Amino acid sequence: MSYTDLIEKIERKEFVIGIVGLGYVGLPLMWTFHQKGMPVVGYDIDEKKVKNLKEGIPYIKHLGSDMMEVLAQSERCEATIDFTRLTEADAILMCVPTPLDHHREPDMSFVVQTTETVSKYLRKNQLVILESTTWPGTTEELMIPILEKNSGLKAGKDFYLAYSPEREDPGNSNFNTAKIPKVVGGHGEEALSIAKAMYDTAIVQTVPVSDCKTAEAVKLTENIFRSVNIALVNELKVVYESMGIDVHEVLDAAATKPFGFMKFTPGPGLGGHCIPIDPFYLTWKAREFEKNTRFIELAGEINTVMPRYVLDRTILGLNAHKKAINGSKILVIGLAYKPDIDDMRESPTFKIFDLLKEVGAEISYYDQYIPTISETREHKEYTGQKSIKWNKDTISGFDAVIISTNHSDINYSELANWNNCIIDTRNAMKGIEPKNEIHFFKA
Repeated sequence: MSYTDLIEKIERKEFVIGIVGLGYVGLPLMWTFHQKGMPVVGYDIDEKKVKNLKEGIPYIKHLGSDMMEVLAQSERCEATIDFTRLTEADAILMCVPTPLDHHREPDMSFVVQTTETVSKYLRKNQLVILESTTWPGTTEELMIPILEKNSGLKAGKDFYLAYSPEREDPGNSNFNTAKIPKVVGGHGEEALSIAKAMYDTAIVQTVPVSDCKTAEAVKLTENIFRSVNIALVNELKVVYESMGIDVHEVLDAAATKPFGFMKFTPGPGLGGHCIPIDPFYLTWKAREFEKNTRFIELAGEINTVMPRYVLDRTILGLNAHKKAINGSKILVIGLAYKPDIDDMRESPTFKIFDLLKEVGAEISYYDQYIPTISETREHKEYTGQKSIKWNKDTISGFDAVIISTNHSDINYSELANWNNCIIDTRNAMKGIEPKNEIHFFKA
């Protein structure tokens, strides 16, 4: 099958798209291609995910049940744990985690393992695309040697390789996968053309760049930009608080300027898979070239200590009620890293849990999106803990409440009536007047 044949196959919508990893990136990608009439096959090592997808059972809440029912009933969509079926796909899109290890260095084990699996079943004229965020050079320096050695095929000659970073924003109703422009870099012009033609069938705009490492750098740059600016407003929050100035009022007023300012909001720390992790991929790679990334590292330091600032404000709140934090019952509202989703990856709430436990506090949490804490890579000790019930008797029984995530459907007026020591890290209590002996502490 020639390059021209593949392009024609895409145009006829007979081009089979294989997606490895059916999580927060892979599942929306599957849905997006399916909506545009493309055949898709999903691969995952998690049997439960595959079973749920086959039966139409939602496992990522913000994506809803309608989507799952359609995918389960469609003849153009399949899900499997059988990776020998990778040969059926014309394109293999790898959507696997790229976390940091305990030394804050890139953990590429998921990419390596998946690449090795793909290499066992790689056939001529297949297109392989990495969508995971990573350091510039990963696609060509790490993946090509594995794919070529194990398959006996040559990149650019026998198979095609590209990189296209995911740009998901879970829970953002304004920008789903189909509406977010897709950056693509290819290992050669033909790989880029095929990848672009494929994405063009389903994505609003495809943005080609000169090569894979440029596309890899684009994704890092986007998240470094956010990390640095969030660190800036977090630092301003601490400084302005000491001056008796409301940082949120400052930012709201500054945001009225129609040019030269972009509003970022402070919080209890960074969460999600991207912003707390991705900048350190460039920091790590830069050392190879004997370059320093001072802005990135400073931003990381500022954002990392924000949970401790929340602890300090909690101690101050309890002190106002003549209570010690040791032995106090603390409720933390919000386990998800951002509002109105069930994604708790890298959530700063876990760090707040750890700090509270270190000083002897008894911790509970409330999150209607995460009724039970499932096992995570770094916080196994909290596995199985359940969310408390939302009612007056329960909430009023806590010595302090920390708002870590401002879910939109929480009744914050009720909270103000039910508890008299609230530490607000998200400005969720804005507009709610303190009553009686209620103390609000912005953190």
